[in-house]
Amino acid sequence: MIRTLSILDRSRTREGHPAPEALRDTVELARTAERLGYRRFWVSEHHSVPGVAGSAPTVLAAAVAGATSRIRVGTGGVMLPNHQPLVVAEHFGVLESLFPGRIDMGLGRSVGFTGGIRRALGRDTADADRFEEQLAELLGWIDGSQEAYPDVHARPAEGMRIPAYVLATGEGAGIAARAGLPLVVGDLRARERVAEIVTAYREEFRPSARAARPYVVVSGTVAVAATTEAARRILVPEAWAVAHARTRGSFPPLRPAEEIEALPMRAKERELYEGALAGHIHGTEEQVAAELSAVAELTGADELLVTTSTYDRTALLDSFGRLAGLAGLTERPDGHAELDGRSAGRSAAGQAA
Repeated sequence: MIRTLSILDRSRTREGHPAPEALRDTVELARTAERLGYRRFWVSEHHSVPGVAGSAPTVLAAAVAGATSRIRVGTGGVMLPNHQPLVVAEHFGVLESLFPGRIDMGLGRSVGFTGGIRRALGRDTADADRFEEQLAELLGWIDGSQEAYPDVHARPAEGMRIPAYVLATGEGAGIAARAGLPLVVGDLRARERVAEIVTAYREEFRPSARAARPYVVVSGTVAVAATTEAARRILVPEAWAVAHARTRGSFPPLRPAEEIEALPMRAKERELYEGALAGHIHGTEEQVAAELSAVAELTGADELLVTTSTYDRTALLDSFGRLAGLAGLTERPDGHAELDGRSAGRSAAGQAA
């Protein structure tokens, strides 16, 4: 199975808990992830979403990095079409200056998902089509090669080595390959499609100063519990939120699984809810290990980025702990974690990326 594990947390809000608590929960989860031996901890960018508190990923990444000491910290991702590449370079330069050798720059090509959000950001859907151009400009600000703005420099980023990752599907994977950058791709409910994207990325990959070989991170929801049913219930709050968003147009805070299971649902909502539950990797340790082995064989992925969210924080932390055990991560007495012998090779590959 894939033994280099990382976490992407979206700072999901929960019914009855204010948004600032979700951000503090993210920082606490990062501490737990470091103790368990996860390789990276990334945060996301969403704007004007009731169910997500994470709107400023570089600010939150700074808080996470300040609360931890060893785990790599980054973004999954900064949505580059929403920002000027110079400003993004400056933000990451500050992060890398404060936390040297620990910062990852994950970049995506999405724009705000409603017209109102896009107008507020000063962007439109066409900006996503400029992602490859923006990516090249951003990398140029960091390595000092940009020539479009003479006498302008991205300080303190210029000359720093800040690992960049492209979050992508389809065309975005080609952009990652042409730029010679690692690829982050999901989700694992469509594994055959993910495998096709990964194959195309590897075939098109051009070695660069940032990556000598293709590096693939697959992302998706994984839930591990003592029983299959307990693992499934971890998935229930997010599945309901997806169904709610698709039928009512608003992505809501998470609700407890027991409340959702007692809700009456219209036929369309029930169909969407069941569909949102299907296909995720979940179950007991043995079941999840078998599924992750199949994913590893199908995709040849170097790393797994886990994106699980749920209302029950105790169940979520238990799931991450069980998953770490499956991958052979072990805690050290000093509160940090290390890989056992089975995982050392994968860890080295992750560090190289």
